[in-house]
Amino acid sequence: MTLGVSAEHRSNSAGQLPPALMVLGTASHVGKSLLTAAFGRIFCDAGYRVAPFKAQNMSLNSAATPDGREIGRAQALQAEACRVTARAEMNPVLIKPSSETGAQIVVLGKVWGQVSASDYHRKRVEELFPCVVESYRRLAAEHDVMVIEGAGSPAEINLRQHDIVNMRMAHAANAACLLVDDIDRGGVFASLLGTLELLEAEDRRRIRGYAINKFRGDLSLLEPGLEMVAPRLGIPCAGVIPYLHEPGLDEEDGVSLEDRRTATRVWRKQPAEASTSRALRIGVIALPHLSNFTDFDPLAGEPSVSLAYLEQPEEVALADLLILPGSKQTIHDLDWLRLRGFEAALLAAFNSRKLMVGICGGMQMLGTEIEDPAGMESGGVAAARRGMGILPLWTTLDAEKITRRARGSCLGALFGQSAIETPFAGYEIHLGETVYPEGSKPFASIQREGSPTELLDGVVREDGRAIGTYLHGLFDDDSFRHAFLNAARAACRLAPANGYSFAAREGDERLKRLADHVRQALDLRLIWQWLGLTQPPR
Repeated sequence: MTLGVSAEHRSNSAGQLPPALMVLGTASHVGKSLLTAAFGRIFCDAGYRVAPFKAQNMSLNSAATPDGREIGRAQALQAEACRVTARAEMNPVLIKPSSETGAQIVVLGKVWGQVSASDYHRKRVEELFPCVVESYRRLAAEHDVMVIEGAGSPAEINLRQHDIVNMRMAHAANAACLLVDDIDRGGVFASLLGTLELLEAEDRRRIRGYAINKFRGDLSLLEPGLEMVAPRLGIPCAGVIPYLHEPGLDEEDGVSLEDRRTATRVWRKQPAEASTSRALRIGVIALPHLSNFTDFDPLAGEPSVSLAYLEQPEEVALADLLILPGSKQTIHDLDWLRLRGFEAALLAAFNSRKLMVGICGGMQMLGTEIEDPAGMESGGVAAARRGMGILPLWTTLDAEKITRRARGSCLGALFGQSAIETPFAGYEIHLGETVYPEGSKPFASIQREGSPTELLDGVVREDGRAIGTYLHGLFDDDSFRHAFLNAARAACRLAPANGYSFAAREGDERLKRLADHVRQALDLRLIWQWLGLTQPPR
């Protein structure tokens, strides 16, 4: 198949940029990340070499690239949609909030520094924009089409001067922009019109059209509004995208935690059913700086599991198995657990034979001590904290951040049940060196991608009731997850349960479904026209 690109957009040795579509939103969480993934797959299916890009991402959900770099999890998903390998250039600046006013800045996949919000927006962002542009150009030089994701809203007029992720990036990439709104939030026409009204004239000219996302109901009831607002917007509607139930795709950041299952929503505050075939109740502690919460989506999808995020200490007693998740601010979150009464509740639950798992920062908290001599998570001030003492380990936080994909297998038992050589795949993203006492039982043997050396990871408490690991994403692996759940069910005197295949749901089929959903809803010929592409979409 021969593909065509107009001369205006064609990338060549002279350095011209290929065509780019930028997905902007009227607000955060309107669906930009998934729509960017959908467009990536649509262009890829049409035969184009396509890559995703987001200049700056603010998220505690990150992913490891094959070469040991760290990028936003959404960009890793978008790379998968484009059928390309995830690279640091796809998300050159990653902001990982560490407090209300501060954040860790990751540049091209490596920690760059810790800054305050005001310092970053007023000064540091200007230092980083040349790196952003260079990253984009390197990617663009290797692809026929680029799909760019914006952040939040381009109409945040108080931030416009130093906003490098929306309109400034659109101009740098010579991108045609699609403005997206979420009708599920209400006020869709006011949001669209208000966004355009607040843009500068040069920015507004880049907005070629708009789309309405997450529509439910009778489209005929929306059409009069589309007709009335058309002359005021002055740009065409590229389509109305119906609400897609359970897309089975990773969420980008903590905003979506607002919609996640809490104990109040999921569990009745009464004793669990007596039946041995009942669901296993898994409680994930909702830490203030919870990171990589997508670790638990595969567990939540299991028919034999009832998973909830615990927001109150009294909810701890309702769970069969408790998970302390990863944290961006381990010492801060450990203090929060104590202040809120969670530590006392967790210790009481453990003493009453509840099962417990710590992942990454959660494992560090379950240990005996955490030291932060360089103030990596303590605002530059040396700090140390007593851990909960459930797992035999102690941790020293240091400046080097481990970011690696890994494969491994269990070395012994899970909750007292045999699980020797049960395989899994995952990734490490953490600060700190953890020491385990001589004679302790390691959780797993792992091999980091690109390294022939086998390493020991984590620890299993001697009585088998608590496990710690640095590995994120290990529940994505069907064989490990099913062994883990059946071991937990056996320890809780529950009957074995049939598991489902998360790997199949998380495979290529989910992206195909998303792309088909968007393809049917939008006028793709209009978008092809914006980009100067001569090959019509199939």
